[in-house]
Amino acid sequence: MKIEAIAVDIDGTITDDTRKICISAIESLRAAEEKGIPTIIVTGNVVNYAYAAEVLIGCSGGLVAENGGMIFKEGYNNNSVEILVNSEYIEKADLHLKEKLGENYNKHASHDNNYRATEIVFYKTIQRKAIEDALKDYEFLDELEIYDSGFALHVTDKRVNKGSSLRRLCEKNGISMENVMAIGDSENDEEFLKEAGVKIAVGNADDSLKEKSTYVCKNNFGDGVAEAIYKFALR
Repeated sequence: MKIEAIAVDIDGTITDDTRKICISAIESLRAAEEKGIPTIIVTGNVVNYAYAAEVLIGCSGGLVAENGGMIFKEGYNNNSVEILVNSEYIEKADLHLKEKLGENYNKHASHDNNYRATEIVFYKTIQRKAIEDALKDYEFLDELEIYDSGFALHVTDKRVNKGSSLRRLCEKNGISMENVMAIGDSENDEEFLKEAGVKIAVGNADDSLKEKSTYVCKNNFGDGVAEAIYKFALR
């Protein structure tokens, strides 16, 4: 199979468990770019963080941010971020969580929530169950999903995910999902791996993701990314 694009998560995939980017990942992604294989960043991070990573690494395929809430690519959508879901459920959920969690909301909510348009994020200093319990009587609970990225807990809108938004970005830019290699490490990566023709879990990935993958890397983090790129895209 010819790989037309590489879709890759950031935290725990091209970075280590302290969020430091792995040099091996940068080198392999740049090698793929030099061979005409673009990289798409697919992340739960805010869009400006994702864009900075894209530029600094040297990726040209665009990005999916906020677990599918928005997409961006140079030259696409008049060079504007495309927000893919209305924020009504998330805005109401945010107010509900502030009321139910009280001081624990400010204590555990991510500092970058002010920059997010489509989700609410908490540091893993709070238990997932505490968030779930606080949302039990939320009127639009069925419209929400909670993801554990390994680094944070994300309250998202079910109408979008990393997979649906990656597919939209690829279709708009003439890339077949069958020819995309997707690489991830955690439960919020399952949807975009499911959409891709080649599904890669780095060695440190969650067991559930490994079970759904075409190939599980022997190496962890960015070394696993490099392993997969040289094995499937640059062989």
